[in-house]
Amino acid sequence: MSLDHTTGDFRFDRDTRVQKRSDGEFTATLTDAWTTFTSHPNGGYVLGAALNALRQGLSQPDPLAVSVFFLRPAAPGEVTVRTEVIREGRRTATGQVVLEQGGKEVMRATATYGALAPDPAARVLTLDEPPNLPSPQDCFVQPEFDRPEGLGIAHSVEYRYPERPGWLEGRKDGRPHVEFWMRFADGREPDTHSLASMVDFAPPAVLEIGEFATITVELSVHVRARPAPGWLACRVFTKHVSGGLHEEDMEIWDGTGTLVAQCRQLAMLV
Repeated sequence: MSLDHTTGDFRFDRDTRVQKRSDGEFTATLTDAWTTFTSHPNGGYVLGAALNALRQGLSQPDPLAVSVFFLRPAAPGEVTVRTEVIREGRRTATGQVVLEQGGKEVMRATATYGALAPDPAARVLTLDEPPNLPSPQDCFVQPEFDRPEGLGIAHSVEYRYPERPGWLEGRKDGRPHVEFWMRFADGREPDTHSLASMVDFAPPAVLEIGEFATITVELSVHVRARPAPGWLACRVFTKHVSGGLHEEDMEIWDGTGTLVAQCRQLAMLV
């Protein structure tokens, strides 16, 4: 288990909890508290349950790199999670996890874990800056999707924007590049385990151009550091939309200005 993993009884921890059935096999129950515009549970949340099972068989504490393919949408209800340790090395451990529902494979991921303890001797070079945002307290607009019915994630995650997003006003002519603050709505602090899910919690940048339904095909996650407590500054953007597909990049920075996670996903417009 990650050394900085939160052990309190928070929603994310409850909803990603797994029960061991046998060596390498677990069960879990997905809830409707993380549904998105597609009415299905958010892919990052589903990944969180899968990684919760996988990390129990690995010797290293923190997810470093995760590559996940979403094969079909998940639904609230029971799932089976099957894990396999691929390699245990001195500095990293790699495993594979498959999540099944109703006898069909929903998600398959490979992840490498390591230890993200600070190393004062390690070289640091940062050629970018964190999002330039007012403090969360000064972000007077807190839309949270206006909490529509059926959008569970809007009740589980809190978002604060420097200004009201244009897509909430029905605009379709915006730039798909958005910066905002994010945290768990119930006060759970971020850790490396939750960051692997939170990189997929952003409202899609293509909302700014009027695309409300998008399904992730593949997601690549890099967790870069153990986050400081508090709000997370996020940047999400899309540069290319073509052939019914778009990429989406996301960066998460903690309150100290440290890049703690980043991801890229390929998604399909519906």
